[in-house]
Amino acid sequence: MPTYPLDLARPLLNRRTALLGTAGLLALPAWQVAAAATPPAPDVWPNPAQVPGGVARLSLGPAAARPVAHAGEVPLLVLGDVIEWTALVGIPLSAAPGRASIAVKAPDASGPRQVGYTVAPKRYTEQRLKVAPGTVDLSPDNEARYERERAHQAQVMATFSEPLPQAFAMRVPVPGRRSSSFGLRRVFNGQARNPHSGMDIAAPTGTAIGAPLPGRVIDTGDYFFNGNTVWLDHGGGLLSMYCHLSEIGVATGDVLKTGERLGTVGATGRVTGPHLHWGVMLNRTMVDPALFLPA
Repeated sequence: MPTYPLDLARPLLNRRTALLGTAGLLALPAWQVAAAATPPAPDVWPNPAQVPGGVARLSLGPAAARPVAHAGEVPLLVLGDVIEWTALVGIPLSAAPGRASIAVKAPDASGPRQVGYTVAPKRYTEQRLKVAPGTVDLSPDNEARYERERAHQAQVMATFSEPLPQAFAMRVPVPGRRSSSFGLRRVFNGQARNPHSGMDIAAPTGTAIGAPLPGRVIDTGDYFFNGNTVWLDHGGGLLSMYCHLSEIGVATGDVLKTGERLGTVGATGRVTGPHLHWGVMLNRTMVDPALFLPA
């Protein structure tokens, strides 16, 4: 019997119930059955949000084997079983509202087909700050360091591994107050900077940080902006990042269970006080971690 991630179990069971209990649906072609089936339950993670920085859950319909899906050249996470396959698509914060599409190829198909969806607009909060000029513009040495680190991080972000995740409802990695939300747009001394790509959680230095899902450590290091940092790979292009740590408690290659300690909260890197910057990445795109948390 095929297996599928726990988060998809509820919609798939609802779909089977509808198919078995409605004679009219059984007489329809497979693609019409998929279109008529019930939508995902509201407690399925990640919560769908077809906005910049959100996640689209796209039905790919039935197929005898897992389809392969891409957004441009980037592979996508595809889950489900022969009755219903679903692509999870991370939408960049820079995405323009409007129509978008992914390319999907079934193993028995001659070529890919396009599956479209609509990105709705979303306005994130803007914060204007005045700070010392030297904290905005980088020195040549720091700029060179940042460029070296960015090239390395790009390789880390391209990780796509198996097995695929078996659950998506994440545990908050550290207790504390959310001090800065995902998508916040900051303007320093009139200069716009990249929007905030994660969730900041204020906590005292030394507070233990636990893995939100099972994962493998794929990178650790001390980076200019992020300070002491740990990256976890959860499979299928779903990654998570933990920044500004006072202590890194793991090494590359370590495999963690949900809740296992990976380090402690700190104030390393470019920060104004101790906190955890927590980022979640899907198909090389930073998305809102709140979409993976129970309400």
